[in-house]
Amino acid sequence: MSSAVISPSRFLPLLLGAGLVLAGCATPPSSRPDPKPAVVDSAAATAIARQQGGDTDADEGLDEPAPLMPSTFFAGGAERFVAWRCTPAQDLVSAFPGSELRLWSSHGAYRLAPAVVASGARYVQGDLSFWNKGDEARVESDNGRLECKQDVARQAMTREERPGVMFHGRGNEPGWVINLAHDAPQVTMLLDYGERELELPYRVTEMDNENGRVTLASGREDQPFRLELEARACFDDMSGQPFPVRVMLDIDGQRYRGCGQGIAP
Repeated sequence: MSSAVISPSRFLPLLLGAGLVLAGCATPPSSRPDPKPAVVDSAAATAIARQQGGDTDADEGLDEPAPLMPSTFFAGGAERFVAWRCTPAQDLVSAFPGSELRLWSSHGAYRLAPAVVASGARYVQGDLSFWNKGDEARVESDNGRLECKQDVARQAMTREERPGVMFHGRGNEPGWVINLAHDAPQVTMLLDYGERELELPYRVTEMDNENGRVTLASGREDQPFRLELEARACFDDMSGQPFPVRVMLDIDGQRYRGCGQGIAP
């Protein structure tokens, strides 16, 4: 549902010098790209403000709209997500909605515009460039180059397939699934291979549209949980399928890690 012209230097975290692994160098928040903020209407903003106030009544807030998620959680209308395996060692996820490119790395999310090129297709934003032809791609910035090969692709989930769901996350061993409702601050959890099902209200404790991060906490004192969503390249650890969001759920002393995707109407 719901990344602006950005200084080229803010894309340098994507590429390091020759011979270095991209994922091995974390960057401070000040050097990360600026995804376009989600547009939050006044009703949603009111809901977020009330949730951040720490309301813990199970029924409180459920008549409010669900808060909007960062645009970097979504395919933006693209039909599929594509995984790229690159050298030096790095994994990327892409989606091609319309004429733009959405790209996710281990550091964040980027939106690139089409550029003129003699053959293949090229997209740029600042000093960051993505060129591809067939199943090959080259990603460049002032700080280096990646040579990439296309790997697994996955069809983007739609609201038709998952009615009423704004965000879907899942993981393995033990298998688990979470779904955020599109019309209320409520989450449904299927845990431990589906043996346990919970339907709980939540409150927003962090909503960082700029860096694509959202943290949710339980709206009930008797069943606490913490759910962290972050716009980063993510891959199912069994199938290798690509996703635009990393998901971490802490509940009942257990941590569940997996991937997810926002689902637009």
